[in-house]
Amino acid sequence: MTVPIGSGHGITNLEGHEDFDIVWPWNQPGGLRRGATAVLRVKNEAPGLRFVLPPLLRACDHVLLVDNGSDDGTGEEALRVAAEHGLEDRFTLEEYPFQVARAGAEHLSVNERSVHSLAYFYNWCFSHVRTRYSWKWDGDMVLTTEGEVSMADLSWQVGTAEAVIRFPRHGLYIESDRRAFLDLGLRNIEEWGFPMSPDYVYTKAPEWEIRTTPDHIEMFALPQGLCVELKWLDGDEFAHWTNPESFATSIRNRRKRREWLVWNALHAGEVPEGVVEIVAPEGVHVVDHVTHTWLPRAPRPFVVDDPDHARLHLRA
Repeated sequence: MTVPIGSGHGITNLEGHEDFDIVWPWNQPGGLRRGATAVLRVKNEAPGLRFVLPPLLRACDHVLLVDNGSDDGTGEEALRVAAEHGLEDRFTLEEYPFQVARAGAEHLSVNERSVHSLAYFYNWCFSHVRTRYSWKWDGDMVLTTEGEVSMADLSWQVGTAEAVIRFPRHGLYIESDRRAFLDLGLRNIEEWGFPMSPDYVYTKAPEWEIRTTPDHIEMFALPQGLCVELKWLDGDEFAHWTNPESFATSIRNRRKRREWLVWNALHAGEVPEGVVEIVAPEGVHVVDHVTHTWLPRAPRPFVVDDPDHARLHLRA
């Protein structure tokens, strides 16, 4: 009989790095307290943290950021932003010094119990959570004004709930401080909220890590327009993948295929169907404009129907 990965005291890694063995948080002295913690696993995400962290820190009981070998000052920037907004008491910075396998073929070749495994890395990160609920958050995901309010309301409600929450997000491809492209052509609603228990731990899947869930759970999907995912057009968006070209043929990568298509089209000077150009007013960063003004004011559902994609027509 296979023993569930979340059972027992924790996991020891193959390399013998005892300081980085995993102890399941529900086995820690005192157990878990009510509330919700957002967990960010990041590498070289410094530019976006001034947008990502403030609304997240306000919306959650705690934010844990795990820096995986950044060389752009990500950890220092995270501490600076938390202090600037007077929310350092809600913030914890951890360091994970091992190189983690990239998603795809590289991930597939690494043993699940290695410190280089995506699954091990994720379990280690979430083992530092001390609340009964957790949000799997990315270092480039920014809550809109509505999203912050919704997440804050949920953070106290899910403290004892046995439910998984799906959080929609839209890719925001940033060309400059004032100009970006919002992809409304892909409605991506992943599972981002999970209870902290032996039933919800990470294991190895063919191309990335996956969180285990019981057969019968309550699942809730939040409405669209609550979160954007920053994609800097002058950066390397797919550095964490072994072979991005494989998106074209993988049956499991519909979302990544769409991102690859949009990314390459915008670099070629084309605006794909379902993508809208947004220019912020003078003196306002386009990320702030989209999250504080543009998306909160946009009627729902989003409908893109302009044949030349120069305008976005929205109808309620």
